[in-house]
Amino acid sequence: MKRFGTVALIGSPSSGKSTLFNRISDSRKEITGRQYGITRDRNYGTGHWLDKEFTIIDTGGITDENIPFQREVQNQVELGCQEADVILFVVDGRVGVSNNDMFVAKKLLPYKDKVLLAVNKIDDMTMIGNIYEFYSLGFGDPYPISAEHGLGLGDLLDDVIHRLPEVEEDPYEGALTFALLGRPNVGKSSLANKILGYDRVIVSPMSGTTRDSVDIQFERDGKRYVMIDTAGIKRPGKVEEDLDKFAVVRSEDACRRSDIILLLIDASEGLVSQDVHVSNYAMEYGKPVIIVVNKWDLHSHGQDDQRNFEKELKAYFKFLDFAPVVFISALTGSNIQRIFQALDEVNETIHRTVPSSLLNSVIMKAQMDNEAPNFNGGRLKITYATQTKDVPPTFVIFCNNPNYFHFSYKRYLENVIREQFGFTNCPIKLAIRGKREGIPGQD
Repeated sequence: MKRFGTVALIGSPSSGKSTLFNRISDSRKEITGRQYGITRDRNYGTGHWLDKEFTIIDTGGITDENIPFQREVQNQVELGCQEADVILFVVDGRVGVSNNDMFVAKKLLPYKDKVLLAVNKIDDMTMIGNIYEFYSLGFGDPYPISAEHGLGLGDLLDDVIHRLPEVEEDPYEGALTFALLGRPNVGKSSLANKILGYDRVIVSPMSGTTRDSVDIQFERDGKRYVMIDTAGIKRPGKVEEDLDKFAVVRSEDACRRSDIILLLIDASEGLVSQDVHVSNYAMEYGKPVIIVVNKWDLHSHGQDDQRNFEKELKAYFKFLDFAPVVFISALTGSNIQRIFQALDEVNETIHRTVPSSLLNSVIMKAQMDNEAPNFNGGRLKITYATQTKDVPPTFVIFCNNPNYFHFSYKRYLENVIREQFGFTNCPIKLAIRGKREGIPGQD
């Protein structure tokens, strides 16, 4: 399937952007409803049209009214516009041109060359005449569509694909890609330079020197790697400048594109709440994580210091209990080789496959050893399990009724699979299905 560029959905509140996002991406990721202005942040998904894919961004509704979070929403929309190759300006065809539409139109004027106007909620041909007043917004011929019913989307998406640049599918095929992630000044760029053996990226004691993500290809011990050095992620309340906002966007993109994430912690400062905030980016994309404790040369070196620090890490990052921990000094180069040992070990694990027959025997034994509790009016009975081709390792569990699956029993099965098949250093996913539902990730 060919991969194309990025489309942003822009419009006033309740114009139907999230419904259109769900329709184009064949997703229910977005919350939709009658409440005014539900979406605030940018949300990313994969759009589909025929044999083509593209990135799609849903943004919050913007208005000139003085309502909560509007300044933050407008900042997010501005970033979405700058990131997008095509902008879909979504308006409500039932309401007609509103003051909010005029306000949005002014915001989009600097991006006029990449704007397509989509008049939404034209649910039948009797409403087609509603589109003509939208010519006054100044963005050319409007496309009448119904996001709810899918009407008119073919012509719109044909034009979208025509305007989008084609993206190289896998520029780093055969290489292991890892991202350096952390809060500002934890030593990401210093580590990058030490790994490479020369000053490829700028290193400075000033917090936030790196403003963009940098892809660096290199070879080590006969193996190919791609290292993505990212900007330090600040606390949400400290992200104010446009450059800081782009740093967050690029860091998110680095997480999405990487195979494994190196989460850097500053041993000299200890653990802080911002470290947990940064780790959420890795967990959001379900990526394997290696926790790299940098500046260990500045920490005390008592007999049990590493062991106690690791215990504190595991308590702090409760959802990263699978993550290996490596103690290093980017300044001196101490223990850098251990990072690559951990990378190779995790990479081997995430591509490990379990035969369905063996998986099912383990699952059935787990049920006999620990019967599922009554939940939601019934008792769970698992009938079949199989592994998909997805990374991280994903296991589809077929059962009599997914509503009977208590979260604690899901956690129990995850632990059984981890221990029995050695998935101890990476995340795994369980997809719960009824008897007749299909298997995701299988051709």
